[in-house]
Amino acid sequence: MSSSFFLKPGAAKQANKKRKNIAAKAKKGVTKPGKRTQNAAAPPPKKQRRAKVDDEEIASDDDEYGSDVGGDALTFSADEAEEAETPQDKRLRLAKQYLSEIERQEAERAEDRELSKSIEQRLQTEYLDSVGRLRRNIAGNIKSCIIEGNLKHKLHHTPLCALALSADGKYLYAGAKSQYVLRWCTESGKVLGKCDVLPHREEPETGKKRRSHVIAICLSSDMKFMAIAEGGPHIQIWCPQTMKHVKTFKGHRDNVSALVFRKGTHELYSAAKDRSVKIWSLDELAYVESLFGHQTAVTSIDALSRERAITAGGSDCSLRIWKITEESQLIYNGHKDGIECVKLINDEHFVSGGVDGAISLWSALKKKPICTTQLAHGKGDNAVANWITAIAVVVNTDLIATGSCDGCVRLWQANPNARKLQQMNSISIGGFINGLTFNADGTKLYVAVGQEHRLGRWWRHKDARNNIVVVDIKLQSTTSK
Repeated sequence: MSSSFFLKPGAAKQANKKRKNIAAKAKKGVTKPGKRTQNAAAPPPKKQRRAKVDDEEIASDDDEYGSDVGGDALTFSADEAEEAETPQDKRLRLAKQYLSEIERQEAERAEDRELSKSIEQRLQTEYLDSVGRLRRNIAGNIKSCIIEGNLKHKLHHTPLCALALSADGKYLYAGAKSQYVLRWCTESGKVLGKCDVLPHREEPETGKKRRSHVIAICLSSDMKFMAIAEGGPHIQIWCPQTMKHVKTFKGHRDNVSALVFRKGTHELYSAAKDRSVKIWSLDELAYVESLFGHQTAVTSIDALSRERAITAGGSDCSLRIWKITEESQLIYNGHKDGIECVKLINDEHFVSGGVDGAISLWSALKKKPICTTQLAHGKGDNAVANWITAIAVVVNTDLIATGSCDGCVRLWQANPNARKLQQMNSISIGGFINGLTFNADGTKLYVAVGQEHRLGRWWRHKDARNNIVVVDIKLQSTTSK
């Protein structure tokens, strides 16, 4: 403890004076609450505290370079590996990544282009098929023609006269010189149903008795209606699925010889021996219109999707295309004798066969045939040309089938550009070929065979059998054009 003995004289007084000055200064700096003065000093700025920094731990030499005692290997992080990569290696790596990305994108684009091309081709094919302009060449690809079997039923013991195949090729409807129309399953070869036209037949005013005789059958594309020419002037309408009678159309003054539905519609065209062609609407089950122009009995008729029909005028040796909407007709002449049958290959070309034994290929733009094959089925025993009794075509292709009474069915290739008909194959079938029909792709041919001609009894082949012959046509490949 210090003693005043050691202090300088007057030191105590100076210390007391300093304390008083400090207290006075403290009193001046304090203001009353709620009152502010003009000379009030601004509060001093707050002191910024320095962030606490953790004490850094300085690694020893053993930690930095590793210790040999523990035996641990040196480890480097990814950043250190990247730092170790040279600029040249980095450019090479980025270039490889860029090239792989370009390759992936180009592969995706190639797939997209290929897919869009196939879609475009399919849409074009479907459109051309829908409008009837798709062309396929299949006649040159025929590999073989084999008789697969026969369809025969006791109700059809008389000569077969007419055939009609459903659009899907599953059902075949057949008529003969009898009162029954049979419905066959093409897969199983069994009869699924029948219809009897006799109860619904009405005799003309002459009152003459006549024999039931199914001359022609045709089906609508949607399988809702089946039209039957039962040997008289009337047309019977049936449901092909239930085999029930729907209606009987009256209007022709002589026997109906041919029937056809316009593709994709319920519009029915009929041809008869009264030299007229009549149009019927099955949606309304009513008569629509009559077309006149032929000089003799109309023997055949055909139609596709357009509002046009083509007819064969029999003994007047003419073919006529009826433009129904334009109310006009085109006339074609070329055969030396009566024309028995005509079929449309497409909207621009058609083929006909006649009593003179000739097959003619026509263009709708020319009045004369562009190609004619004389004596297509040879001559008979009496040195007279064999009639062309039936013709079938695969629509929008070059394949044609013709039949006569010479004991064979001939397959032809039609080439309108080269102006020729070339025989591709011949199938031995005895008897009169009264009806021919292909399925949609031309791999099956159904032949209606009889001992007699479908329209009369001028000749008779006793060795022939009254049945339906199924021919299997094998194709190597089909190409679209």
